[in-house]
Amino acid sequence: MDDMDFPTPDEPVESVTPADLKARIDAGDAVTILDARMESDYDEWRIDGDNVESINVPYFEFLEDDIDAHVLQQIPDDREVTVLCAKGGASEFVAGALADRGYEVNHLEEGMNGWARIYEAVEVDGYDGAGTLLQYQRPSSGCLGYFVYDDGEAAVIDPLRAFTDRYLNDADELGVDLKYAIDTHIHADHISGVRSLDAVGVEGVIPEAAVDRGVTYADEMTLAADGDEFNVGDVTIETVYTPGHTSGMTSYLIDGELLATGDGLFIESVARPDLEEGDDGAPEAASQLYESLQERVLSLPDDTLIGGAHFSDAAVPAEDGTYTAPVGQLKSDMAALTMDEDDFVELILSDMPPRPANYEDIIPTNLGQQEADDDEAFELELGPNNCAASQGSLADD
Repeated sequence: MDDMDFPTPDEPVESVTPADLKARIDAGDAVTILDARMESDYDEWRIDGDNVESINVPYFEFLEDDIDAHVLQQIPDDREVTVLCAKGGASEFVAGALADRGYEVNHLEEGMNGWARIYEAVEVDGYDGAGTLLQYQRPSSGCLGYFVYDDGEAAVIDPLRAFTDRYLNDADELGVDLKYAIDTHIHADHISGVRSLDAVGVEGVIPEAAVDRGVTYADEMTLAADGDEFNVGDVTIETVYTPGHTSGMTSYLIDGELLATGDGLFIESVARPDLEEGDDGAPEAASQLYESLQERVLSLPDDTLIGGAHFSDAAVPAEDGTYTAPVGQLKSDMAALTMDEDDFVELILSDMPPRPANYEDIIPTNLGQQEADDDEAFELELGPNNCAASQGSLADD
């Protein structure tokens, strides 16, 4: 859409940065969005929230000088409207056309691409281990990562390639050496940052159990097997093998306080089991997931925090703003976690959302079997993550 050359509005149109829009939404302000992308793009992925009114009118409805009345009637004229598109070009044009007709409008800089560049770090207040633990949050896709640091050293778990410089800059600002970049599994929804960080001197760590999927760069990485430990300062990160979402899915217990579960368990749902072997292999993977959850995750003390690699719109953050929850709370809130195996498998196979966008390219890229430059990698991972087994929350079901 934004590859077109749109005419410049006659009068300058005010713009809003993605960070400012996010701040308004977080503050609870009423926000009205006119999304000028195609309906199919809008249905797949959009900015949403309890205080967000989102309207979809594709940009081509505004190309004629005489805009149809039914189009204009869909747009509120009694409040500010933020227009967005994919990259920012079409939204500026549409906002200009509306401003000429007396509407109070602005447009989102860089569109949904700019929204996808928001990456926030929130301290996990409930973490009682050594050092400090941060949770990275990417609101556009629900991706989560973890940065733990102590005594001049740090590790990042589930880093994204798009934010390689961010991790390095954060380490510099905190005065710590980024020692490890650790992956929980071969991701299907985003391009991993482990290799890009390893290339600049950070020790890359991937699960030993993931290598058999066809990882081409395993000899360049440190392989994490069940029970292996990695230390940053006085923090111990213990490897906990938890297959199910994938055959190599591995969690990491951070100083006995928080289990970074990757895509095995989220605070509102559990892993989908079909991204490695497809529909045919999903029942067996679901059974494996059940065993991992019951024997390796839910057997931890009830006050152990769980932090997944993703969150959905259905997830409710903790009081500290992180998407974490104690094991005991999850067992209480999520009936799926107390089911027997047959009922569990039936449930998670019954309501799976569409598979992540471009997963058939993202997985080979993360295996090293396919190449993508930085721009291509960023484009591949735009959209929702869809790595959970359910389309809504399983908590309080």
